[in-house]
Amino acid sequence: MKSSYVMDIVQEDCRNALKRPEVLGALKGETVLITGGTGFMGTWLAEMIATLNDHFGFGTKLFLLSGRANNLSARAPHIAVRPDVTLIERDIRGLMEIPQEVSWIIHAAGNPDNRVYASEPLRGIEVITRGTAAVLDCATRLPNLKKMLNVSSASIYGNQPDNLEKISEGFFGNLDCASVMSSYAEAKRFAETLCTVYRSQHRLPLVCARPFAFIGPYQMLDRPWAVNNFMRDALLGGAIRILGDGQTVRSYMYPSDMAFWLLRILTDGVPGQNYNVGSPEGVTLLALAEKIADLFPDKPRIASHLLPPGKAQRSRLVPDISLAQNSLGLEITVDLDTAIKRTILWNQAQQKLTKAGESKR
Repeated sequence: MKSSYVMDIVQEDCRNALKRPEVLGALKGETVLITGGTGFMGTWLAEMIATLNDHFGFGTKLFLLSGRANNLSARAPHIAVRPDVTLIERDIRGLMEIPQEVSWIIHAAGNPDNRVYASEPLRGIEVITRGTAAVLDCATRLPNLKKMLNVSSASIYGNQPDNLEKISEGFFGNLDCASVMSSYAEAKRFAETLCTVYRSQHRLPLVCARPFAFIGPYQMLDRPWAVNNFMRDALLGGAIRILGDGQTVRSYMYPSDMAFWLLRILTDGVPGQNYNVGSPEGVTLLALAEKIADLFPDKPRIASHLLPPGKAQRSRLVPDISLAQNSLGLEITVDLDTAIKRTILWNQAQQKLTKAGESKR
């Protein structure tokens, strides 16, 4: 399995998502900064902008800022060595300046892994709150800033009520501020408020996206989310394990759609507006596990009810995306079944590359 095959999967996804590249024409010849630029979201945004440059002549320059910028050399070396990409390794909390040629900002720094907020909640909160404040301060000094996109989170909505089929941007939610596990969501809420204050006081052109859940290449399978665990279990040849009864409902967006949506919100989103980013197609975890299992020749067994009685709780998290659809013409182009197939294909290719590399040692 050649490494180029792994790259081809993602690049094909990006080309398929760019059916109307002209709607992103505002980025032609511009310079974009992405904080958290070497994570899952940042890598996909870089892939999408690279596709715009290579296939549509956009000539967009890209700065990727991260506390672990060199990680991109392992995750996506073909992006790290591009002449139109500059890596900046810096702790977002101590950011003092942004290159003056930057005209667009996507602020996506902040780890959503709930294990971070269980073990080091103060550090996790600071990266989001102090990091956002630092970026906003620097943005006020940019001479040609066109717009800044703050990437928030669907977690700010708290628990979705059982009688609410989909969450719209006007839902104010509920969070238990006495729980340390609310740290991430509360930090994201505060970051949104900071953005509102800077937009009001400094007239910064700020727009906000609230991502839900995703499934696709570049997503680490050791992250503590159900779809990652299911995929990892199946790829390792074991049983797919569901902690509860499998009736929790989630929805999953493929990352090529995610990256296109975020760029569209950046260029044409209305300052002061919040936009949900996700799939409106809800699926139970049991049905999700079955979809994954069906794609393997040796169909893995599905084991559920792994927690003691009363410990597992059902929940639902599905967005209403009508605002993005109606105002920006955005749509879901990759359905869930295709998303699962593409993700498995990419991870299988990665497994073969890893084994090939190990055999040469």
